Amino acid sequence: MESKAQAIQIRKKKNPFVDFFVRLIKEKPLGLIGLIIVIVLFLAGIFSELIAPYGYNEIILRDRLDGPSISHLLGCDNLGRDLLSRIIFGARISMIVALAGSLISSVISFIVGAISGFVGGKFDMIVQRFVDAWMCFPSLVLYLIVMSILGPGLWQVILVLGVSMGLGGGSRITRSAVIRIKEDVYFEAAKAIGVPTMRIINTHVLPNIMPIIIIGFSTGLGGFILAEASLSFLGFGIPPPVPSWGGMLSGTGRQYMLQAPWMALWPGLALAIVVYGVNMLGDAVRDLFDPKLRGGLGRYSMSQEQLEKLAEKHMAEAAKQREVTAEN
Repeated sequence: MESKAQAIQIRKKKNPFVDFFVRLIKEKPLGLIGLIIVIVLFLAGIFSELIAPYGYNEIILRDRLDGPSISHLLGCDNLGRDLLSRIIFGARISMIVALAGSLISSVISFIVGAISGFVGGKFDMIVQRFVDAWMCFPSLVLYLIVMSILGPGLWQVILVLGVSMGLGGGSRITRSAVIRIKEDVYFEAAKAIGVPTMRIINTHVLPNIMPIIIIGFSTGLGGFILAEASLSFLGFGIPPPVPSWGGMLSGTGRQYMLQAPWMALWPGLALAIVVYGVNMLGDAVRDLFDPKLRGGLGRYSMSQEQLEKLAEKHMAEAAKQREVTAEN
């Protein structure tokens, strides 16, 4: 019994963040690669003015359409702007859109899904029919319609993408999780003894759906980056001269594709690498946080191997206890 109590105490003292990164390194090598790519993206976005060798709109006419060289590692565009600098500054746009859009989407998903699932009844039915109607529209068509009304701009893109994705599948997932929690015995017991509603939400609902919100936040980052690139490519996203990877692919990137292929190659490659890394990290976070993918034993801070060892230990202790009981 003492060893069991000591083991429980050791597990309680373990830092969940440190344990998550340890398991990420051991169990998810692709997720680790994705984490490195995301860190590089964030560092490039935060320190772009210090890292970039030139300004994103600094024009050097004598170097226009020059290929990769010592002075311009990735070449120049049709106006003589350094492509490496513009890609680095474009990382800031992708970082802001991904983080702000995912945050807005997560908040809206939680508010709509949690309230709808918690209240239930006719209110839930009305809200879900509205969500159904919203999800019937093709995403890209909806983005283009709203952006044509609001006009191009960074915060318009963030608001449109965040609200649209938040009202879609994210709210449905949150609602399903809340409905499942309402069916548990401890939830019914709390209501039966008269626990206030806000205390039930803070004690039982929020802690149980927080992993789902974290998973939705991490897995949605890549989708926001791609959506922003698509809007910028079509001319409804970030207006020039602010560099956006999608905007760099469009317009002059297509116009000079045969004469200067690096103008479309490097933005497209940066977009592909970042989206790949973000998606790999999101998949790793989902696998490590979702108990259904890890045997359903409900331990977020333990690996599958540790869960199996713990289960074997408990079975051995139960067998030993039965033997002692039989002897007595």
